[in-house]
Amino acid sequence: MFGFYRFAAVSPKMKIADIPFNTAEIIRNAQQCAKQEVSAAVFPEMAVTGYTCGDLFFQTALQNEAMNAIKKIAASFASSSMILIIGAPFSWRNALFNCAFVLQSGKIRGIIPKVYNPNYREFYDKRYFKSGATVPDGTSCRNAVPFGTDLLFTCDHNFSFGIEICEDLWTVIPPSSQQALAGATALFNLSASNALVTKSQYRRDLVQRQSAHCMAAYIYTSSGVHESSTDLVFDGHSIIAQNGRTAAENQRFHRDGSIIYADIDLAKLKAVRACESSIGDAAGEKEFRDIHLSEVFTSPTLEYTHIDANPFVPDNPAERDTHCEEIFNIQSAALAKRFEHINAQRLVVGISGGLDSTLALLVCAETMKLLKRPMYDILAVTMPGFGTSDRTYTNAAEMIKLIGAEFQEINIRDACMLNFRDIDHDPEVYDTTYENVQARERTLILMNIANSQNGLLVGTGDLSEIALGWSTYNGDHMSMYAVNCAVPKTLIRYLIAWVAENSEKKLRAVLEDIIATPVSPELLPNTRKSEVNHKTEDIIGPYELHDFFLYHFIKYGAEPEKISYLAALAFSGKYSQEQILNTLKIFITRFFRQQFKRSCIPDGPKVGTICLSPRGDWRMPSDACAEIWLERLENIGK
Repeated sequence: MFGFYRFAAVSPKMKIADIPFNTAEIIRNAQQCAKQEVSAAVFPEMAVTGYTCGDLFFQTALQNEAMNAIKKIAASFASSSMILIIGAPFSWRNALFNCAFVLQSGKIRGIIPKVYNPNYREFYDKRYFKSGATVPDGTSCRNAVPFGTDLLFTCDHNFSFGIEICEDLWTVIPPSSQQALAGATALFNLSASNALVTKSQYRRDLVQRQSAHCMAAYIYTSSGVHESSTDLVFDGHSIIAQNGRTAAENQRFHRDGSIIYADIDLAKLKAVRACESSIGDAAGEKEFRDIHLSEVFTSPTLEYTHIDANPFVPDNPAERDTHCEEIFNIQSAALAKRFEHINAQRLVVGISGGLDSTLALLVCAETMKLLKRPMYDILAVTMPGFGTSDRTYTNAAEMIKLIGAEFQEINIRDACMLNFRDIDHDPEVYDTTYENVQARERTLILMNIANSQNGLLVGTGDLSEIALGWSTYNGDHMSMYAVNCAVPKTLIRYLIAWVAENSEKKLRAVLEDIIATPVSPELLPNTRKSEVNHKTEDIIGPYELHDFFLYHFIKYGAEPEKISYLAALAFSGKYSQEQILNTLKIFITRFFRQQFKRSCIPDGPKVGTICLSPRGDWRMPSDACAEIWLERLENIGK
């Protein structure tokens, strides 16, 4: 469903050379996978015989029984489209190979030999097996079954996979790298990796890194504790990774077998390759035969994946702190460079007491530290208007004071009333004109002050507002440098909280109250001055939904049906399907209609993988039509 596929990494119980027992265990575990509607399941290296058979591999009886076992396993799933990838020895032209057998619908669809056989320290694989590199490309064996290292398997336009075996991954250029260049979105590894102190962490890192290098799913499984312990112990480690992150991992040293599952979005991985990498420019050195398989199950429920409701904000507190520090450093370094380049004398910033201007002021303060300049070189201007609340005004004034910037207050009410008179607008009509006059008046003041002070006007608008066009054209839309332009609204609270945690007590208290204040432009008259009554999210919907939509729409090009489905899972119990669809409609409509504002936004630093700068990450005509997306949105649920 929507490009998701369910993969399983299986490490079953086994007995060395007891092929009937091992076959029964493989079938039993595979049946469990079938009940879970798995697309493909991988079993360990030499799962049929056991990896530690030693010279028993030379026994014809063992070899023949292993082939009979593979046929029996295949026949057991003749009515299933699930793919099984199982390790077993294979004899071909007077040589023995360590192989992966690909089974589907009762047939052997391909046999892939291991390329790199270790022959150092405790491993003596070359004593038994020839390298798959000795098998000529294009080879077929019994019953015309494709055999060789040049096999790539395709189920549909999203799911194409390659296979490598254990040591192959540990080499300088793993076979999976070539497979990924040829289009494989999933990579399977059948392994028998022994346990050593710290080896499991290295193995985990290796799998994660390879999945990141290849921008693919990497499904790895290894032999367990029932291998021979004569000299070595095997821990049955299984890992499923996607694009650098672990999606599932088992507990090692299990005695009853282990199966882990993960629902992997292969469509997303394809999108990453298309828009965020140069993988298409890297010509693979190896030609592959494309083996077409039947279409498989796609994940029906996504119970084996986590859909992050806040994709811009790391769940792990330590990772989140590192994330915030890095972003804050990027913003400050960028502003310092621009400040020095134009030989400015001061930073000018408008402070409302809201989230965006607060973060901008904090970045200005850090920039002054970097440049070893006094905080007084920051001119912080607060401009109360018709909707300014006591809460935001007080927080703005107190924060400026505590930071040590110069404070200036300019009330814009009289100037706005004069503007209303000049354009013949009734100030009792609270329409777009009423709101935008205030926003443009504030920007006019700030621009002119910056000129008078030989200053640089620092913009405050964030990525979420830029995506929605939630700004006044040539009002808060404009500045001389926009430090928040790539920071989404859901992340800004965490950035301010990170600064607050490292601030003295009084400033921390002010910052925490700003974080707790509802988001508002404060442009409409406020009868209760103590509270914020003009709430942005009451008008356009929750920012956490908009940021969720933005992430999946921009980063992965997800269609409306997929975005709404994922949102329903991520926000289950919080927002109804109707709320999600209504907010998504607002997002799509505004995103297309407001592109003209993005086409002429100021410079600003990119801090994450999503940015809407017209000079770099997002190039879109200002008059593009949204009908395709809106029509598909309307058809959801029909």
